[in-house]
Amino acid sequence: MGHSTRMNATLMPILYSFRRCPYAIRARLSIAASGEQVELREIVLRDKAPEFLETSPSATVPCLKTGETVIDESLDIMLWALDRSDPENWLKPEKGDLDAMLELIGVCDGPFKSHLDRYKYDTRYPDTDRETEQAGAAEFLWHLDSRLAATPWLFGGKASLADFAILPFVRQFANSDRSWFDSQEWTSLKAWLEAFEVSPRFQSVMPKWNRWQPGDTPVVFP
Repeated sequence: MGHSTRMNATLMPILYSFRRCPYAIRARLSIAASGEQVELREIVLRDKAPEFLETSPSATVPCLKTGETVIDESLDIMLWALDRSDPENWLKPEKGDLDAMLELIGVCDGPFKSHLDRYKYDTRYPDTDRETEQAGAAEFLWHLDSRLAATPWLFGGKASLADFAILPFVRQFANSDRSWFDSQEWTSLKAWLEAFEVSPRFQSVMPKWNRWQPGDTPVVFP
């Protein structure tokens, strides 16, 4: 069980999550940064709880239920948390603005994620070529590397929404073939990812939770 405070979470927002999912990781990162607390319910994707399926219109994690409102997109959950509290100014980067960050995140969630899926799960896409998809994804990573060569984070000298929205997907790509990823010459990108992977912030949102079942004592996150 993850090291989470247990308490009466009756009135808390409920976050349906899956530990390894990059979309759920980005949601947990923003909630932790905001200082908000939610009741975390760990979902097993191969055997989804009926309560989760009744809540999530898309039947995908993460899904946040706050009062009568359901937020079913990970980026919207990030913005929900940070709109409530943003002590580290993730929404106000040193360079650029929120619109510029959302544009870059859109490339991650769109073309890059499409290449990533066809690269990582190539057997599910018989009409695609793994090396072609790898090269397509790499174009985005080279772009990130060039940005990170100029500043430690994507939008300046401090971390922002864009970094923590994109890093879980770069990590997923890297882990698809770590030796190949490590052999590439995107020095700044690799340093950025490594710093994230060993950070207390990342470790704090990655404990192993038991699968949620009705009647469990609520797990409060963070």
